[in-house]
Amino acid sequence: MSITDNAVYVDGLRASNPPSLDLTLETMQECDGIGWIDMLKPSPEEIREVAEELGLHELAVDDAVNAHQRSKLERYDDVLFLVTHPARYLDGPEQVEFSELHVFVGPTFVVSVRRSEFPHVSPVRHDLESRPDRLRLGPLAILHALLDRVVDEYAPVVAGLENDIDEIENQLFSRDPQVSRRIYELAREVMTFQRATRPLVQILRSLETGSMLRASAGTGAPLEASELDVELQRAFRDVLDHAIRYADRADEFRAILDNALSVHATLVAQEQNEEMRHMTEASLKQAEAAKKISSWAAIFFAPTLVAGIYGMNFHNMPELSWPWGYPFALGLMVVAGFVLYRVFKHVDWL
Repeated sequence: MSITDNAVYVDGLRASNPPSLDLTLETMQECDGIGWIDMLKPSPEEIREVAEELGLHELAVDDAVNAHQRSKLERYDDVLFLVTHPARYLDGPEQVEFSELHVFVGPTFVVSVRRSEFPHVSPVRHDLESRPDRLRLGPLAILHALLDRVVDEYAPVVAGLENDIDEIENQLFSRDPQVSRRIYELAREVMTFQRATRPLVQILRSLETGSMLRASAGTGAPLEASELDVELQRAFRDVLDHAIRYADRADEFRAILDNALSVHATLVAQEQNEEMRHMTEASLKQAEAAKKISSWAAIFFAPTLVAGIYGMNFHNMPELSWPWGYPFALGLMVVAGFVLYRVFKHVDWL
């Protein structure tokens, strides 16, 4: 099976390592101990087998089988069902990877179901086994240790996202063409991080106040905060403080990225306006050049027309035998060119 570790604890100490689920339940009953079963990437059949042995509620089992659940804490009779989303920052691709952790917490057992290698449960188990006084507090101590591990692993994620956002700010004003895509990818990671951290605040607050801890006592009414172990209550409060801090940072990151996207849109609009201005100036210069060329063409066309007419040399052209015909033609050319020049100068084409 996908069970990575299976142990029964008595009075805060590891008393047995049952080789099967049947023996785990039997040992728990005989020793009046607490069982902790950790499963990594279990199949639906394996989850249902554990659920059948421990009498877990069908709805909670369906959520664990189907996975892809939102972060939540639910109570089914005397069993708590927790869904949380651990995260880790990958330095190579500069991305945040998210996982899913399901935890069933009963009066005498804990079942942790992991969908990936992280969070690593072995260090959590070893740390608890080195503190029998904490493990002696029961399943809630194990639940606290798992939540503490999940929240602690958010710290490198926050640091990595903060570094990525700093790089985004540098890319914005260096006009990097890939910056919009990077902003979108970061915003998507931050939103997923928000969905992981924000519900965790309410989950930890309900655990810290005792409003959801009926399972730890096996009684019909929720435990009051005063009925909880003081140290365990303080421990939940400490994790809650860290979760609030990371949730607030996620909100800040979201606001910064929204502003960065707005700034990027403004810079792109400015670039487009600048390009349009340059294009307009170029068009105006081209129009000015076209007007000047057209004006000089018209000025030179008048003398060409006169020369063309008198260059035909027809026999009945009276000016051909007129003594002043040649000076007249030259004068007509000059006068026509001068008049056209003055006209174009007046309309500011020259």
